[in-house]
Amino acid sequence: MNIPKHIAVIPDGNRRWAREKSLPDFFGHREGAKRIVDITKQAINGNVYAITFWGLSLDNIEKRKSTEINFIYKILESNFKKLAKNRDIHKNKVKINVIGRWRQGFPKSLIEKIEEAIDATKGYGDHQLTFLLAYNGIDEMMNGIKEIAKAKRKNDKLEINEELVKKNLWTSGLPPVDLVIRTGGEPHWSSGFMMWDIANAHFYFTKILWPDFSEREFEKALNYFASTDRRMGK
Repeated sequence: MNIPKHIAVIPDGNRRWAREKSLPDFFGHREGAKRIVDITKQAINGNVYAITFWGLSLDNIEKRKSTEINFIYKILESNFKKLAKNRDIHKNKVKINVIGRWRQGFPKSLIEKIEEAIDATKGYGDHQLTFLLAYNGIDEMMNGIKEIAKAKRKNDKLEINEELVKKNLWTSGLPPVDLVIRTGGEPHWSSGFMMWDIANAHFYFTKILWPDFSEREFEKALNYFASTDRRMGK
C-alpha cells in the first residue's frame, strides 16, 4: 500500500457538530480534540511519518467570541499537558512541533504547556506531529519573503531558489505534504493553508464533520491516496 509520508488535516465542523445536537459549541471542540488523539495514533501505527493539524487560525482568534476562544485555549492546555507524557508519543519517538504566532498572545499557562511538550520530544525523529496554532498560510509566506529579502540585502549574490524558499518557511523542518484531508463538507481553501508544501498534494474532501471522523474514515482517505497516480506534473 502506498502510504503518504506527510498528511495535513483541516479538521472542520466542530461547531456544526455540536449545534446539530443542540449542544454548546465547546462540546464540539472537546470531541474534536479526542479525534486528533485517535487519528494521530492511527497514523503513527500505520507508518505515516508526519501528520499536521490546523488547530487554530489567526482569523479564528480575531473573529470568534472570546468565550469560545478561551475554552479552546483550555482544551489545548489540557491536551498538550497530556501529550508531553503520552506513552505512545515517547514509545514511537514522535517529535511535536507547533507552528504559528502562538507565542504572541496565547495565555502564559498555555505557552508553558506547549513548550513542555516540544521540549519533551525535541530529540525524537521517527515521526512528526505538528499543530498549526495562530497560523495563517499567507502570513507564513509573507514572513518567508521578508526573511529572503533581508538575506538578499546582505548578500546580493544570494541565489533565490526553491531550497531557499523552503528554508525560510515556518514548515522548513517538514517534508512536502502528500495528502490533505478536509472534513466538514466545504471543499474550499482557507488563508493560503501551507500553500508551498501542498504544491503536489492530493486532496480528500469529506462531508463528515470532524468529531465524527473515525478511524474507519481515515482508512478511507488512505485507501483513496493509495489508489491515485501521482503524476507530479508529468
